[in-house]
Order: sequence, then structure tokens, then C-alpha cells
Amino acid sequence: MNGTDRVRVAIQKRGRLSERSSELLRRCGLDFDWRPDQLVCSSLSFPLDLMLIRDDDIPHYVLDGICELGIVGLNVIEEALAGRPDGAGVTVLERLGYGPCRLSIAMPKGVAWDGPRSLDGRRIATSYPNLLAKYLARHEVKAQVVEIAGSVEIAPALQMADAICDLVSSGSTLMANGLREVERILESEAVLVQTARPLDEGRRQLIRRIEQRIAAVSRAAGTKYVMMHAPRSALPAIREVMPGMESPTVIPIGDGEKIAIHAVAREPDFWATMERLKEIGASSILVAPIEKIIA
Repeated sequence: MNGTDRVRVAIQKRGRLSERSSELLRRCGLDFDWRPDQLVCSSLSFPLDLMLIRDDDIPHYVLDGICELGIVGLNVIEEALAGRPDGAGVTVLERLGYGPCRLSIAMPKGVAWDGPRSLDGRRIATSYPNLLAKYLARHEVKAQVVEIAGSVEIAPALQMADAICDLVSSGSTLMANGLREVERILESEAVLVQTARPLDEGRRQLIRRIEQRIAAVSRAAGTKYVMMHAPRSALPAIREVMPGMESPTVIPIGDGEKIAIHAVAREPDFWATMERLKEIGASSILVAPIEKIIA
């Protein structure tokens, strides 16, 4: 590998994914010479340069090979791909598990919804015209696409549109504007993408190393290392309480009637789980965060 080879990663300069993306890279051991208002930050510990750009620009930087990698919302990359006539593509290397949202059709409350045909002849406001056009074509619906840069949800109230196609997280913004979600077009989250442009072997090796680090950090998200003592007879019940418990290590204690259990578990509500474990006889329960899982 040529010692001058470096990989460029594009991430959002400001916005909902910016902080999580930069933190992810730091947890991968990638420290940066970070200075305010600069476009490129160089890693001090790895041959990698970070490009801080607008969210909507990331797909084009990756598609055109300006950056070998990008961290971006799947919704953003799919919208860009849907609008590229040249057939350029990217490879999704890793789903990162943060920034969840969905691209959905929403209509005013009280307006009947009987499937995609309900949109025939209607005006639909959106910031995602390419994905919306694909959806309409797939369902053979003829509707007018009204492209709006922001505040899409107010379009029906302003009589600019009869429906909208926009990102939804909790749905509270839709409710506040008298709208209801009727159809989901795309489930999205932050993803690590790689350009489809040809790369030399040196950069491919660097990308494999970065991907492995990111995968190790992503696998650890939402997991805990759980250690406890329990009667051996309680092991089946403990497995039921913690169905996400993977290949636990069981160590006999004393005469073997009592055991120590060590396991990696995915569990969203640890307080309720710990209380249930206590009820079935577990004791000395220790729950520790996991920083990385290397397969």
C-alpha cells in the first residue's frame, strides 16, 4: 500500500446526524485535527480525511468518487440515486442504527385513504420529488408533485397541496398540523456508504479496516454485559426473561447448585428486566456497558 494513500469520508457538517457520526468515528479510534468552519479535517491516527459538508451534498461526493465513503441518511442517498440518470451507485456497507425516521405520505385528518389510488389527481408537496415520483409510477398514480424545500407539513393548510410526502420521526409534527400518516415509502437510518467508482488496492484495504471498526462499535450499541448469581434451576426462567441473551457462560459455584452467569444481552428495558431476574432468584447482578464487539 502506498504510504500516501488516504481515504475521504463525507459527513454532515451540521444537523441531526452530525454529532452522532463524528462520535462514532472517535469511538473507532479516529482522532481529528478539528478546527471550526473548515471543510477537511485530517485524522491524526489513521490515513483518513473527514469532509464536513451539507447533508444533501454527501451523496454526490460519494457517487462521483470525490469521497470514497460517506455517512448519511438512507433517505438522502436513495433520493439522490433516484434522480441520477447515469446509473451511478453506491454500496451500503453498514446500517448504523441511529437517526431512524421514515418517508411517508400524510393527508389531512378526515380525508379518506383507500390506498395509493386516493392520490390520483391530487397535489403532493415534498422535499423528495424523485422518491415520490418512483412511488407514484410504481402504483400507476397520476398526481402533481409540488417540490418544497422546507416546512412541507404546512402545505395543505396553505392550500398549496392536498397531501404531503415527508420525513416522519415521532409523528408529532403531523398531528400539530392536522395531518395523519397513511403510507410509508421508505424506512431510513444513518448508513455507511462506499462509492462504486474503481479504487486501488491500498484504499480498499483502508476501507475494510474502517468498516470493521465501525461494525464493532455498531454491534455494541444497545448491548450490555450481564453477570449474576442464580440457582441452577432458575437458568431456563432467566433465558425466558432475557431472550436476547447469547451463548451465556455458566460457571458452577460451590457444590454446583448455584451458578454464575455471564452473558451479552440486548435488552431495551433493563430496570424491568433486573427486577424480574431478582424475583426468580438471581442475585449480585452486575450490568456493564459494552464499547465494542469484534466478530
